[in-house]
Amino acid sequence: MKFNGNMVKQAQKMQAQMMQVQQKLAEERVEGNAGGGMVRAVFTGQGDLIEVRIDPEIIRPDEAGMLEDLITVAVNDGLQKSRELAGERMGVLTGALGSLGLGF
Repeated sequence: MKFNGNMVKQAQKMQAQMMQVQQKLAEERVEGNAGGGMVRAVFTGQGDLIEVRIDPEIIRPDEAGMLEDLITVAVNDGLQKSRELAGERMGVLTGALGSLGLGF
């Protein structure tokens, strides 16, 4: 495939846009929940876990296994939401790359 100057400029513009999207994703937050919100896991749009909140009412030594399960569910829920958010934000750009013949 032969690249002309216009295609290179478009690709550079899209690269800059992709970097902007990544920066915005680092600032966005999504929250995963379990146990009706008793356990919450907060992630950035880039998938970084930044906070875990646990309702003090469910912290009981005799039910540690249940709490561990709720934390796992909340973390996985938040991670999935983070991936979906990133996919939505990046999807527009990757679709545009495809129109340039640069699809991935």
